[in-house]
Amino acid sequence: MTNQIDSTDKNDITDIKDYSKIRIMVVDDDKDILKLLSVWLKKAGFEIQTCSSAEDALEAIASNRPNLIITDLFMEGMSGMQLLTAIHSDNPLMPVIMLSGSAQIHDAIKATHLGSSAFLTKPIDQDDLIKEVKRVLRLTSGSRTAGEFGSNVIYCSKEMAEIIELAESVADSNVTVFISGATGTGKEVIAKAIHENSFRHDHPFIAVNCGALPEQLLESELFGHEKGAFTGANMRHEGLFMAANGGTIFLDEIGDMPLSLQVKLLRVLQDLEVRPVGSVKTYPIDVRIISATHKDLEKAVEDGSFREDLYYRLNVVPLHIPPLNDRREDIPMLAEFFLKKFTKANRRGSQHFAPEAIEYLVSSSWPGNVRQLINTVDLCATLCKTEIIPLSIVQKALQDRPQSMQTLKEVKQDCEKNYLVSVLRICSGNVANAARIAGRNRTEFYKLLGQHELNPADFRIKDNSSE
Repeated sequence: MTNQIDSTDKNDITDIKDYSKIRIMVVDDDKDILKLLSVWLKKAGFEIQTCSSAEDALEAIASNRPNLIITDLFMEGMSGMQLLTAIHSDNPLMPVIMLSGSAQIHDAIKATHLGSSAFLTKPIDQDDLIKEVKRVLRLTSGSRTAGEFGSNVIYCSKEMAEIIELAESVADSNVTVFISGATGTGKEVIAKAIHENSFRHDHPFIAVNCGALPEQLLESELFGHEKGAFTGANMRHEGLFMAANGGTIFLDEIGDMPLSLQVKLLRVLQDLEVRPVGSVKTYPIDVRIISATHKDLEKAVEDGSFREDLYYRLNVVPLHIPPLNDRREDIPMLAEFFLKKFTKANRRGSQHFAPEAIEYLVSSSWPGNVRQLINTVDLCATLCKTEIIPLSIVQKALQDRPQSMQTLKEVKQDCEKNYLVSVLRICSGNVANAARIAGRNRTEFYKLLGQHELNPADFRIKDNSSE
């Protein structure tokens, strides 16, 4: 199996002019393969170093600083998969091409999830190898420009530029990404941008808040359940991992996931298979994992509330989004961007902030981060009836909602609605079963649905064929 090469790869597709400055390390315990690949790559103009074991390669990487590593999958001692993991623990951006003479598709998927840039099977064609090397080098040479990463990713600060550069570098791959940062910094926005810039962009992006649901419902939501798996499970439910097949699943607030589910998630990441609740059968999946949390997971690992092995599985490429107070130069751009979106959505005339209003926004404290800024901008646009939003309106908006955070009542309402949606989804809109799970009678349950404007019919599966 070889990675499909775009038509643009038929010629010299990389912008690199002098291949002699590109150092490639080839790792294989077969001396004949080492010699053959070296000849091909040197003929193409690359500088080559060979290693006959993964252990030798790890020792040589620090001093030789290769631009690309090509390694066999199956070797004596440390395997290519173990070498890949060790390389990316120190340098998650290092491109690695994996080779194998007897690998299965499962091996290729696992390798790409661990960060492999490409997976080629032996016997290898010389032209295919050189084209793939050039393709990988092109993707990792920083060819993208600022502003192309996502329509909602707005920044000018050095702190965010470094984060976006790293996110761009790993977007078009399967490597697992872990996003940390305070609540409201835009972790899901970055996750969506990574998905949109990947080869999976035509497939689903599914986000799930791991802290918003009880353990039983979260397990069913993630992995699915079989009919009759528990009271109220009157139909089979495939789960979000299977629904996201081919695409990306975003596990938000992963730090709130119960320990018992952490074990099951770890197994999914290791085996790339899911087993629905109540099933003895597993189902293969091809899903990219992006996770996020506002918690300090290293501290959670130390106190035993988060599994260390799962943490290292998720934390392959770490992205830390700084709080808005640490990147104040982004505030003017963000404020005008959100103001433009608000006026367009509400079909209002053009509005802009007065210079002194912008200065006040920049100097203000933002404990709620970008989310608080969005709410403040929307309130300013609503309160102001003129084209220019003055300082007085901004001061009023921030004074009226000094932290722009939800009240306890609002938080409870949001959690209750999320719970009801999950129950209805699991029960496929069957109110009797959903009410039983929720511990309410049908009258009370219907009242709750009405309060949250939820219609059970929206959750019923249309069956066009009899089973």
